[in-house]
Amino acid sequence: MKTIHAGRVAAALLTMAIASQVRAEETPGAYDAKLAAALGADDYGMRSYVFVLLKTGPADIADEARRKELFAGHFANMTRLAEQGALVLAGPLDDDGGKRGLFILNAPTIDVAKEMVAGDPAVAAGIFEAEYSGFYGSAALMQVNAVHKMIQRQKIE
Repeated sequence: MKTIHAGRVAAALLTMAIASQVRAEETPGAYDAKLAAALGADDYGMRSYVFVLLKTGPADIADEARRKELFAGHFANMTRLAEQGALVLAGPLDDDGGKRGLFILNAPTIDVAKEMVAGDPAVAAGIFEAEYSGFYGSAALMQVNAVHKMIQRQKIE
């Protein structure tokens, strides 16, 4: 088996990164002011969101039918928020320390984000507890749901 030296890999990656940057800078019209405005981007292509960390809550719901009902409501709530443009990104976390999932919300304040999350049946029932933080990230995240619809073969239920 051939050994690849870390220095060669780093040099190749740096060369690719520089070449990519040069191509981006040479691409006429790469900046799309109309798209930037539609996504709420600032001059850096960034915008503010609210990051929500879902952690294991105090509820211990042993009734499997009730848990299934609450999680169905949880997914329905996420779908509703995504369709409204409020839920930008969501997903489960693989963590044994009680961190269960995350939301990135298109919300002007943490208080507005709390109102959005309060309607989630799994949060309301105490399966999850939510922690909130401001988050500054790429405005391109606003397009995740539209792109996801084009690549999702099976609906999450």
